[in-house]
Amino acid sequence: MEDQAAQLRELVKAKNGGTASAPSPRGKKTRIITVASGKGGVGKTNVSVNMALAYARMGKKVIVMDADLGLANVNVMLNMIPKYNLFHVIRKQKTMREIILDTEYGIKIVAGASGFSKIANLNEDERQNFINELYTLQEADIIIIDTSAGVSNNVLAFVAAADDAIIVTTPEPTAITDAYGIIKIIATEIDNLNMGLKLIVNRVKTVAEAKKVADRMINIASQFLNLKVDYLGFIYDDPAVPLAVLRQKPFLVLDPKSKASHCIQHIVGRMEKTDIREDGGLGNLIRRLFAR
Repeated sequence: MEDQAAQLRELVKAKNGGTASAPSPRGKKTRIITVASGKGGVGKTNVSVNMALAYARMGKKVIVMDADLGLANVNVMLNMIPKYNLFHVIRKQKTMREIILDTEYGIKIVAGASGFSKIANLNEDERQNFINELYTLQEADIIIIDTSAGVSNNVLAFVAAADDAIIVTTPEPTAITDAYGIIKIIATEIDNLNMGLKLIVNRVKTVAEAKKVADRMINIASQFLNLKVDYLGFIYDDPAVPLAVLRQKPFLVLDPKSKASHCIQHIVGRMEKTDIREDGGLGNLIRRLFAR
């Protein structure tokens, strides 16, 4: 593993002209945001897509990468049927630019595939090709990675590679327990954890309910895991959200004045006030993703 990691570092450096990370064409790093959850059904994909739209409305170039293996939901939420996905890129059948889909909402999406599970087994030629293809995403200001629910090696890899990892939970006891479970595994399984780990509480009735859940999670993580978790914000339990899901439109589009829409805009506004760490960006995504 160490030899492979060393080879990948050299490959990344060679690609970047000897530097550790790849600057974007505008001299700014691409921000990598991974969204994860301890269990399914807590609204993780909804958060990912609507955050992307909120960023786009701020003038950012945004790509949503669906990293859910087998249960891709991003395209379903946007009422799109991708013809090609990341598997075709891995197998060198298509380029990244050929599979990226424009949406009517000003964001782009990359459809996921089970090919992600084969990344560790790529031969040298396939690995170099895929790294080159990933670097074509550096034109984006923001890449939001929507992972599968629960904990897997793939989820941990994307969390480790992020500038910001967001855990989504709800006030339900099972969701809180599972959220703590994934935070605990992140704390124990990821070496040199230095990304910003953040928490969003979804489907809350009141501000007080959200704060109670967040305080509990943050205190337990600090006390038992020695891990700092930041409370990023909450999203109200809003009837506009399930209606948007049924109509396969983001709730920020269907009802931009809804409580949920105001919440997601507030969350993105808070994200924008934080900086990307020096060793972050797309170069770090590639190094961490391939080194695992």
